[in-house]
Amino acid sequence: MTMTTRREAMALISGALASTTLSGRAFAEGAPKKGGTLRISAPANPSSLDPATGGAGSDHAFLFTMYDTLTEWEFDTLKPKPGLAESWKFTDPTTLVLNIRAGVTFHDGTPLDAEAVKFNLERNRSDAKSNIKADLLSVAAVEVTGPQQVTLKLKTPDTALPGILSDRAGMMVSPTALKAAEGGVVTRKPVGAGAYSFVSWADGEKIVVKRNEKYWKPERPLPDAIEISIIPELTTGARSVTAGQNDLIYQLPPRQKVIIERASSVKVVHGPTLYVLQIFLNWAKPPFDNLKVRQALNFAIDRESFVKAALAGLAEPAYMNLPKAHWAYDAEVAKLYPYDPDRARKLLAEAGFKEGTPIELGGYPDQDSVQRQEILIEQLRKAGIGVRFVNAPIAEASAAFFGAEKKGAGLLSAWTGRPDPSLTYSLMFTKDAYYNGGRAPVPAELEAAIKESRASEDIDTRRKAFSTVQRLVMENAFVAPLAFQFELVAMNKKVQGYRPNLLGKPKYDDVWLGS
Repeated sequence: MTMTTRREAMALISGALASTTLSGRAFAEGAPKKGGTLRISAPANPSSLDPATGGAGSDHAFLFTMYDTLTEWEFDTLKPKPGLAESWKFTDPTTLVLNIRAGVTFHDGTPLDAEAVKFNLERNRSDAKSNIKADLLSVAAVEVTGPQQVTLKLKTPDTALPGILSDRAGMMVSPTALKAAEGGVVTRKPVGAGAYSFVSWADGEKIVVKRNEKYWKPERPLPDAIEISIIPELTTGARSVTAGQNDLIYQLPPRQKVIIERASSVKVVHGPTLYVLQIFLNWAKPPFDNLKVRQALNFAIDRESFVKAALAGLAEPAYMNLPKAHWAYDAEVAKLYPYDPDRARKLLAEAGFKEGTPIELGGYPDQDSVQRQEILIEQLRKAGIGVRFVNAPIAEASAAFFGAEKKGAGLLSAWTGRPDPSLTYSLMFTKDAYYNGGRAPVPAELEAAIKESRASEDIDTRRKAFSTVQRLVMENAFVAPLAFQFELVAMNKKVQGYRPNLLGKPKYDDVWLGS
């Protein structure tokens, strides 16, 4: 695929990002300068600070500060670009050569060379504790072919790998630290090669990182440190920014936008993202082991009303796992589940599902999550579906549903998006994927279509494959997508250089603090 072809294919996404709005009062930005501590309000405690073992998509906001990735992505298109791998090339359809940047060290001073990259990739794809094995299923072998060169031998062609290596699978951890760590994990003692090194983690309260003085990017990072306060109640987090206790809050609920813009010291940035609110389903467990019940659930949801009531209209109704702006979006698939409670009732009757039988779903206890639950309970009730939510903090509820416990038939949560859409589908809709809550089988043709989406670099070929993938996922109703939430970030006037991105997960590459 040529650079020109890719740019053309991404034009729709770029256009969407061009509408990103900086609202509130204008604040002049001068020349970037070093110094100061960036104070952030985060909505959730991380599940782990080890990129291979964590289970929550919200972890990325912490991981990106401490771990650099083999590839990175452009903020507006998610197109892969060089990172720790300064270049890469498919020398044939099943061979990917990565040239690793020279002179980079981990925070413990050990070299980030080809051997360290091989160690990480082997761990990520085969360690029993790894939750990201599905990311690297196409890799047959990892070979060191030079002091700073790694060659991946693939089982099948996989053109999604450069994008995949900009996510957890490409986050490099110090092998020395891993070998010395208890249980072979760095859950609470992370050692990466990112812009910031770990200082402390007060569980459920605060995470502190400091500038990596030997970071390979010139003049980066700019702040001396970042302090991330865990404030699950987003109204409280927003208030901490308007009061000056924190400098920035991300994942701000839409209902807060009008309120927070009234503060004279605050500016708000928002833009489209891949972040989709959805109900994850365990299709290995009753009642969602019945296709007609899963389909009924999708027909029973009024997504337009949900967006208005739960997200103040700052979202796009979701009928699949890709938004309209995405190059692989399929408008025909989006027509599969119009709001139709009568059809939902008919399907339930055909399935032998007794009307009103309670279905236990997992959820989160914060104000916005509870409001969404109340809206869904009422919508589903109109179609004869009774739902009871059992709430727990994000990390706990996610582990209960996706982990060994397999608690609940579904989980109202969010899929935070991935740089390449094939990763989204393989992580949720292949048999042994972590986010397939029941580790239940899927149609062979779906797994084949996911592989096909990664077989070519031609964007039109990939688009056709994704049409098949999306159709099979939604015809089988393996998920109940609700809405693509816009990124909404509020910050005080000291914060300069922040840019939103299509992934919707904050990065602070060019952020600095003014006076």
